[in-house]
Amino acid sequence: MSKDTHVDRDLDLSNANRGVWLVKVPKYVAERWEKAPSDLEVGKLKIAKPVGQKAQVSLTLSSAILNLNEPGQESIPKDHRLDVSTVTQQTLGVFSHVIPTNTDSVVPETEKLYMEGKIVQKLECRPYADNCYMKLKLESIRKASLPARQVKQLDRVVQAYKPVSDHKNNIEYMERKKAEGKKARDDKDSVLEMLFAAFEKHQYYNIKDLVKITKQPITYLKEILKEVCNYNLKNPHKNMWELKPEYRHYKQDTAETESKKEDSDD
Repeated sequence: MSKDTHVDRDLDLSNANRGVWLVKVPKYVAERWEKAPSDLEVGKLKIAKPVGQKAQVSLTLSSAILNLNEPGQESIPKDHRLDVSTVTQQTLGVFSHVIPTNTDSVVPETEKLYMEGKIVQKLECRPYADNCYMKLKLESIRKASLPARQVKQLDRVVQAYKPVSDHKNNIEYMERKKAEGKKARDDKDSVLEMLFAAFEKHQYYNIKDLVKITKQPITYLKEILKEVCNYNLKNPHKNMWELKPEYRHYKQDTAETESKKEDSDD
């Protein structure tokens, strides 16, 4: 779950009943509008209402927008028509927010949210199929057909790192890991001594720790553990090994047997 705290903010609904248009414009128009300064006129919208017909909406881009060409860039169409469609089965709105600029004041300002209106119509801006638009479309098709990668002949040596299949550190680590994996099996009595010495310090061990202590192959170690240890399947020591009851306190038992032998000798 996200740890982000939810902050309640006031929403200004004074313009909630205002009808607004949602207009989709071509990419080249949007790019020019983004480049334009905020005080620049970007175009003029014309609405004609013929008698008995739907309203006809057209957009004419300003000369300032048309002149925002980059070197080698094709000119864009000036006149566009807008196809109008009503919004019936959706409820869409336009919202804006104002981020406070003065955050050092005694009473800090909060972010303000506004509902600018409800979308009542959708409009799609389409260019007329004139020569200007055809040239623009042809150029976009040509750019799209260019391969992403190209063969380039080099006239000098390029100092760059060559790709390698694996890095030196990874190779050394894998070799060290393989060397550890090919451990020779020690004598069974030697392994038992290491195990008994380990279980004198702690009652429970997992298999990974026992492999590190004895440095034996895991399959060989498990064979020996099954003879002298029990494997816990229940909590609180689940998946841990412990000595069988008959092998616990083995040093004390050995000391007792030795003392009994001494008594018998006497």
